[in-house]
Amino acid sequence: MREAQKGLVAAATAFAAWGLLPLYFMPLKAVSPFQITAHRVAWSCVFVFAVLALRGELKEVRAALADRRIAVRLALAAIFVSVNWLVYVWAVTHNRVVDASLGYFINPLLNVLLGIVLLSERLNRAQWAAVAFASAGVAYLTFVMGHLPWIALTLAFFFSSYGFIRKVVHVEALPGLAAETLLLMPFASGYLLWCEASGSGALGHVPPSIDVLLIASGPLTAIPLFLFAYGARRIPYSSVGLLQYLTPSLQLTCAVFVFHEPFGRTQAAGFALIWMALIIYAGDGLWRARSSSARLRGSGVWRAR
Repeated sequence: MREAQKGLVAAATAFAAWGLLPLYFMPLKAVSPFQITAHRVAWSCVFVFAVLALRGELKEVRAALADRRIAVRLALAAIFVSVNWLVYVWAVTHNRVVDASLGYFINPLLNVLLGIVLLSERLNRAQWAAVAFASAGVAYLTFVMGHLPWIALTLAFFFSSYGFIRKVVHVEALPGLAAETLLLMPFASGYLLWCEASGSGALGHVPPSIDVLLIASGPLTAIPLFLFAYGARRIPYSSVGLLQYLTPSLQLTCAVFVFHEPFGRTQAAGFALIWMALIIYAGDGLWRARSSSARLRGSGVWRAR
C-alpha cells in the first residue's frame, strides 16, 4: 500500500473513531461526566507516556515543557481540550448527541473566523457566503429553540481554539498530548482521589465492564490522534478538510438512528443551512487545492522545457 493510501486509511479511521465516540460513552451514562473526563485525562497520560517511553521520545515532552512560552500555550490548550471533552461527554450522557454533532459541523467554519480575527486572514466570496449560511443556520436554530445552541457553540469554540493553539505551537501530536495531560494530571487525579474518599468514586465500584471502559478511554483518546497526525502528513490538506465531516455525520447518525433523539423538520432546516455552508466551503477549498496543484504541475512542465 502506498504512503498516500496508508495516510487516507489512517485519517479516515481517526475521523470515524471520533464519530462513533457516542457509542462508547453512552454505556458510561451512570458515571458523572466530570469523573469520565478525569479518567480520560489520567489514563491518556499514562498510555501516551508509556508509548513515548517505548519509542524513546520522552525528551520531546521535556523540551516542550522546558520552553516557558510553549508550556504556557500547551497549558491553555489543555484547558480548552478538557472543557471540550467535558461538554461532549455531558452531551452524550444527557441525550444531546444531535447538538454535539452540530458543534462539529460548525467547527470548520469557526476555524475560518479565528483565522480572520487572530491571523488577519482574508476571505474570498465563497468563504464569506459559507460564513453567512452558517450564521443564518445558528440564528434560525436559536429562534426555533428559544435559546442559543450552547452545546454546539461551546464544543465548536473550545475545539477550534484548541486547534488554533496546536497549529501555532510546533509540537508533535503525541508529545503535545502527553504534555497537556501531564499538566492536567494533578487536577484529574486529585478530583478522582476526592471522589474515592467521599464515596462517590466509580472505578472499582461499578461493573467490571464499566471499569474497562473508563481505563480504555486513555488509548481511545491517543490512538485516533496518532492516526490523524500520521494521515494528515501523507494526504493533501483538502482531503483532510473533506474527511473531517465524517465525524459529525456519524455522530448525527448515532443520535437519530441508534439513540432515537428527536430530529424534526425545524432542526433539519437549521442543519440544512449549515450543510449548505459546508458544501460551499469544502467545494471552494477543493477547487483552490486543485488549481494550486495544476499551477505547480504547469510550472514543473515549464521548467522542464
